[in-house]
Amino acid sequence: MEQEMEEFLPLNQGSKMEDSERQTYSHSSLIPIKSRKKGGLMTMPFIIANEALENVASYGLLPNMTFYLMREYRMDITATQNLLFFWSAATNFLPIVGAVVADSYLGRFLTIGLGSIFSFMGTAVLWLTAMIPKARPPPCNQLGQTCKSTTTSQYMLLVFSFLLMSIGAGGIRPCSLAFGANQFDKGDNNSHKRTVLESFFAWYYTSSIVSVLIALTGIVYLQDRLGWKIGFGVPAILMFLSALFFFLASPFYIKPKVRSNVFASFIQVLVVACKNRKLRYPNQNSDYHHKSGSGPQAPSDKLRFLNKACIIKSPEDVKLNGGAANPWNLCTVEQVEELKALIRVMPLWSTGIMISINLSQSSFPLLQAQSMNRHLSKGFQIPAGSFGMFMMIALTIWVFLYDRVMLPLASKIKGRSVRLKPIVRMGIGIFISCMSMVVSGIVEHVRRRKAINQGLLNNSQGLVEMSALWLIIPNSLNGIAEAFSAIGSTEFYYSELPKSMSSIASALLGLGMAVASLLASVILSAVDKYTKGEGTESWVSSNINKGHYEYYYWLLAVLTAFNLLYFVACCRQYGPSADVDITKRMMGLSDDDDHLP
Repeated sequence: MEQEMEEFLPLNQGSKMEDSERQTYSHSSLIPIKSRKKGGLMTMPFIIANEALENVASYGLLPNMTFYLMREYRMDITATQNLLFFWSAATNFLPIVGAVVADSYLGRFLTIGLGSIFSFMGTAVLWLTAMIPKARPPPCNQLGQTCKSTTTSQYMLLVFSFLLMSIGAGGIRPCSLAFGANQFDKGDNNSHKRTVLESFFAWYYTSSIVSVLIALTGIVYLQDRLGWKIGFGVPAILMFLSALFFFLASPFYIKPKVRSNVFASFIQVLVVACKNRKLRYPNQNSDYHHKSGSGPQAPSDKLRFLNKACIIKSPEDVKLNGGAANPWNLCTVEQVEELKALIRVMPLWSTGIMISINLSQSSFPLLQAQSMNRHLSKGFQIPAGSFGMFMMIALTIWVFLYDRVMLPLASKIKGRSVRLKPIVRMGIGIFISCMSMVVSGIVEHVRRRKAINQGLLNNSQGLVEMSALWLIIPNSLNGIAEAFSAIGSTEFYYSELPKSMSSIASALLGLGMAVASLLASVILSAVDKYTKGEGTESWVSSNINKGHYEYYYWLLAVLTAFNLLYFVACCRQYGPSADVDITKRMMGLSDDDDHLP
């Protein structure tokens, strides 16, 4: 139809028109009608709103979930924390699956859309567990009455809601930022594109921080004051709005097509290397297969066994266009080097798991805050679940001071540009995380001793005469540790991995958090099992005053100290790291664009 219409156009408006400027014409009057403009700043509010509302809904459910499980489902502290560990593991692992599905099969738009629907379904099911009395165990308020335990169907309904929310997060979180960046693919030039993307990134990360703070204050406050029905109903409404806003702008989105599966590429390298294990290494670079357009080059000597995957055995292995006749028989040098880069960073990636274990301890600080004086005034007290906001506040303040005050001041004093390499910041983060666990143990030791002196040993619900503001110190240290480690790790992955592996670089941090949640469950279960016996209370007892949470914190501090030594060893083994412009790489710009501001 467009070809027929073009016959009526002037020569300068024919098939040479750009897609973004193409016009369509009605059959009767041939009056030009401009095609709908797609992408750009007008899509930014919808994408940011989708991610921000999902953050408010999901992060608002976690802080008080310990109370919900212990009070309504009568779980002990170990079972509660383990369930939350598994939920966190699924929530952090499924974004990796979502990234693969988006890039290789469904595309980012459809993946985010489905994720929004699943998240809404999950929050709705969780809300139903609070609304329907038979969805949870009945109350047992009468003296001497035997409390009925949670049935299998009730427990499975609860777990089902967690699973739906994890699947939803797996669709939204890995794709939202990248999909937003896709909306600016039609920028006039690299300079304009970078300026617009910097604005988008700034608003995106600002909205993420604000949404988490709202979740840790507003949603938690609703749950404390108005109960679970309202406290879970509001997140469900927010997730409905999140999905609605995202789909409303569907006609205006730029929807990139799916790409090849990078994980399949890694498997191909391993398979072909095993097939060619008996081949000898060639002496000429031309005997190695590489992408069309790149000059002959030899793979690096590190992990040399993998080099056999790109050895050309016969001319028939390469097609006339330069591609492999069968990718399961011959890979490119670039494929091999990508896999090598990933294998090399994995030991240093594993050093960040311990920090994530420390940060995932959500139930114990909640019980501590609940037992302490949380009043700021006679009429207002901080909800126990809101103390996590101090970690976010400390993270934000530290990043601002580090980037806008400390580095410029150090550069001025030195007379040259000063910056800490990402790998150095990773090490500092591990050290600060260790100190946070030490301080957490000290605060808990003082709190428990005061509780015993007040005669509250058998009364875990009693209020200890100690200000809960002391918990701000370990929370702030956790925030600073997160600022150093998470940001440093992300920059390190983007620096060391090839540009084609940017999606994997962004997924590694989440994968570490998923593994950390599983290992945290193992550590907690082991501590509970081996520290209790006949007449001996577990360190992680549900009765916070009978347990020894300080010992548990100090155990994590010792493990973190050993992890710091392991980190130093991994750094020595890895050798010098690269130093590239991370902003350019995240924006998809060339490292040669030195003319950009």
